[in-house]
Amino acid sequence: MAAAKPENLSLVVHGPGDLRLENYPIPEPGPNEVLLKMHSVGICGSDVHYWQHGRIGDFVVKKPMVLGHEASGTVVKVGSLVRHLQPGDRVAIEPGAPRETDEFCKIGRYNLSPTIFFCATPPDDGNLCRFYKHNANFCYKLPDNVTFEEGALIEPLSVGIHACRRAGVTLGNKVLVCGAGPIGLVNLLAAKAMGAAQVVVTDLSASRLSKAKEVGADFILQISNESPQEIAKKVEGLLGSKPEVTIECTGVETSIQAGIYATHSGGTLVLVGLGSEMTSVPLVHAATREVDIKGVFRYCNTGPSQDTSPCPIPAHRSSEVRAMNDTRELMFGLKMSPTPGEENKKLDRLPQECGEVTVLGWLQGSDLVTSPYPLQPCSPHCPHGAPTQGGHC
Repeated sequence: MAAAKPENLSLVVHGPGDLRLENYPIPEPGPNEVLLKMHSVGICGSDVHYWQHGRIGDFVVKKPMVLGHEASGTVVKVGSLVRHLQPGDRVAIEPGAPRETDEFCKIGRYNLSPTIFFCATPPDDGNLCRFYKHNANFCYKLPDNVTFEEGALIEPLSVGIHACRRAGVTLGNKVLVCGAGPIGLVNLLAAKAMGAAQVVVTDLSASRLSKAKEVGADFILQISNESPQEIAKKVEGLLGSKPEVTIECTGVETSIQAGIYATHSGGTLVLVGLGSEMTSVPLVHAATREVDIKGVFRYCNTGPSQDTSPCPIPAHRSSEVRAMNDTRELMFGLKMSPTPGEENKKLDRLPQECGEVTVLGWLQGSDLVTSPYPLQPCSPHCPHGAPTQGGHC
């Protein structure tokens, strides 16, 4: 009797509110591609948005699309031209891979290429499936001491690294981070790793601010009904002077306004959070003080250095390496547990397990709950180094 053919169970969005588990064909890698057996896939806010609304701005789900782009897995097959990877290698995936060598690729800003492939952005399928093929040049081997779950979190960490680079964060800077959600936290970690002397984080949520303080914020500021100018004054009071860098991670109009007022003359404000297309801001206030306003779209060049010099960590990449190491601290801080014994009987929520793929989150009602580790039986000596509760970590 012939062996059963492996299934490629995939999480597919068909339109607003229409989410299905479907069995897709196992793809065959091209010459410069690798076939991966997926292990861990994080749930991004964009995945939830495509499921609930069927679109994000101009990106509209017009045909069934596999979700997922924060991912890691194991190489099971390599294309004929692939030399740096082999079956069995554990890799993290950079979900954006240029399709052509256009003007943006030539200057090293391939994230701006209008034809770039990006996982789970219409019309491109993502990798929340059992088997997935990807450009081998955008798959990075994981060191033995980095788990699959940490590997999946390198993708959101890349947003923080890219934003801090765009902002020019350097040794001794004072930094304001607006928003203490996951992206705010990775910006906090990246800024501290790149040498920021003091970082203040703002948010509406006391619990999120508590987490920001736990992972390294020097100051936290809970926002209530203050005006943008009042918020700027409070930030200046905490830091002793205006911050040279502001990283805005909410997309909220009043937060952007506060960021402009708060930033030191000659400093930089980077816009990471995306809100309304049209936003009212005190532009003259920024212009007359030469506050540079920069956009951030995803990231680029945040993978391992290809430097072949004897130095194991090239000096210009050491800050990113340190930031990547700090993912462990961030992940332990985000550990949460689902309801014991809860089963996924209906797809009115994202599943915790999709076949053999670990999903790093689930939904309780309309609330997204994230967990950095798979729910699995643990021995008293948890491999994650975390305490166990009820036989799970």
